[in-house]
Amino acid sequence: MHGDDTGRDLAMLPLVPQSLLDAPSDPTKPLRLMEIVRRALRERRYSPKTQRAYVDWIRRFIVFHGRRHPKDLGPEHVREFLSSLATEAGVAASTQNQALAAVLFLYDGALRQKLPRIEGIVPARRPHRVPVILSQAEVRAILKHMDHPIRLCAQLMYGGGLRVSECVSLRVKDVDFDRREIIVRDGKGGKDRRTPLPDSCLVTLRRHMDVRRGESEQDARIGVRTTGIPDSLLRKYPGADIDWRWQYVFAAARMFVDATRSKRRHHLHETALQRAFKTAVDAAGIPKRASCHTLRHSFATHLLESGSDIRTVQELLGHTNVQTTMIYTHVLNRGALGVRSPADNL
Repeated sequence: MHGDDTGRDLAMLPLVPQSLLDAPSDPTKPLRLMEIVRRALRERRYSPKTQRAYVDWIRRFIVFHGRRHPKDLGPEHVREFLSSLATEAGVAASTQNQALAAVLFLYDGALRQKLPRIEGIVPARRPHRVPVILSQAEVRAILKHMDHPIRLCAQLMYGGGLRVSECVSLRVKDVDFDRREIIVRDGKGGKDRRTPLPDSCLVTLRRHMDVRRGESEQDARIGVRTTGIPDSLLRKYPGADIDWRWQYVFAAARMFVDATRSKRRHHLHETALQRAFKTAVDAAGIPKRASCHTLRHSFATHLLESGSDIRTVQELLGHTNVQTTMIYTHVLNRGALGVRSPADNL
């Protein structure tokens, strides 16, 4: 086929309108492409964060190929898209793998169209990185440059190995003062786990909860409800979104009005915590490239240094495979096997 004929044939293929790519969900039009994708993601119980990421990658994949419908695209188009991410956008291997997973879901999960396997579509290999670890002196220095409640969040992340999202979305009912533990609900991979509540946080956390209870009662009087409560749970327990037990421990300072015209209060935004942590690291003069997640790495490493069993640390972190936890044995003060440097014998 000549080049001109190919161009005319491509021009005649149906395109996905830009308005449909950007439009929000509309239950009255269930046959739209992005609505099919969103429904398929919800059916498979993907987390909200994963749903947003997959929808964004699928939208970028379609726009990259001139808004042609995915049914008219094949494996070679997927390979071209992934190649552009690596060579032109310069994305990390994990980002490229996420884009590949999203596109594969588009065909297998949403369009029910099996994508033929061809050479070239292989997951990118992630480089092996040793995590950044803070010493206990460095953790103390960072905490000194934080104000409440950001400081309390950092203490819980370090003391219990919490992720940022797990800390800010913590609810009142999941804090057990008597047992000195925190129950992490629906963590990474949809798993629940228990992690220690540091004794050093008890007094501050109790005071914070007393203040939060007063704020919650005031919100209930003016009709402000919390977020993140599934509709199925609200049908079973009406009023759960104003119940004290379901309130966020770290609530946002501002309320908002949702699509149903209901007043809501979300939890403290992850970005606010991350920015405050970076500011504290700079103020403490620590040259390491530390982030909030570094507190979780430090939690695991310090437990292993103090003699904790690696299986226990694996359970506290919520790792499925112990090999994931083994990375922390490489950053212990004396190595995984207690190796002593030969230079110390000179």
